[in-house]
Amino acid sequence: MEQIVEKFLRYLTIERNSSKHTRSSYKTDLFQFIEFLKTSEDISNSGLDINTITRLDIRLWLGELSEKGLARNTIARKVASLRSFFKYCYKRGHIEKNPAHLLLVPKKEQRLPKTINPEDIDRMMELADGNQPDDHQNRAILELLFGTGIRLSELVQLSLLDVNFKQRQALIQGKGNKQRIVPLGTQAFNTLQTHLNSRPILFGEKTDADAKKALFIAPGGQRVYPRFVQRLVKSFIEKTSEVSQKSPHVLRHSFATHLLDAGADIRVIKELLGHTNLSSTQIYTHTSVEHLKNVYNQAHPRAEH
Repeated sequence: MEQIVEKFLRYLTIERNSSKHTRSSYKTDLFQFIEFLKTSEDISNSGLDINTITRLDIRLWLGELSEKGLARNTIARKVASLRSFFKYCYKRGHIEKNPAHLLLVPKKEQRLPKTINPEDIDRMMELADGNQPDDHQNRAILELLFGTGIRLSELVQLSLLDVNFKQRQALIQGKGNKQRIVPLGTQAFNTLQTHLNSRPILFGEKTDADAKKALFIAPGGQRVYPRFVQRLVKSFIEKTSEVSQKSPHVLRHSFATHLLDAGADIRVIKELLGHTNLSSTQIYTHTSVEHLKNVYNQAHPRAEH
């Protein structure tokens, strides 16, 4: 069965053009399921012949995950991984019957996105302002994340040629290699220009051909990497905001929510975020409604206090 899983992962890479993150999640989920099959005494199949796996086997695994206290969102993702894998196996003729067909996906918990208010954003940018090359880059990273709403994975792969300074826009490589253009606001544009002037000073022993093309440079001189940006964003959010989540994605959530609060069309926000479906963007409408309720409760004389 492990060999079929490896074929499935190659299929995701070559034919589906799935992201590295997606492939990693699928691989983790599927090998966890295989490990469960190997160790479970209640499994109805004998051995790991993929054709003997039943829906009961899958349900027993999901039940065990639930008993361990895994979140519904995590279990829902694992169900999606199994459904995608067994659908592939059925279409490629590896199995005669799909045990994951019609398998119900647990409803995900609807969590409202965490956001940072505009005043805290301003304090964050002021704190990041400095005269050293590192300061210039830090400010540019924060301004770009909040000013465009791009994902962490999209930011770290940005190269110099992706930024059009004449048009004040950037070409973003999104999920599934889907490209989109995002405008650069005045703050993001100005801080990027300042960063580029001092960027060569950040080069070091590890600077290779790819790093010389990269928009942002990590300590040591290589292209910036996700963990570095995560630590950077967390450190600034901790100093300026009380929001519980302290990640680059909070700046993306804040970007979308502030646009919506200011009256931007949700379909435009969808394009800026690179969402495939409008349903992914609509969660921000819930955040906006909650904001309106809070304003009403605080300001209206007939509201409950």
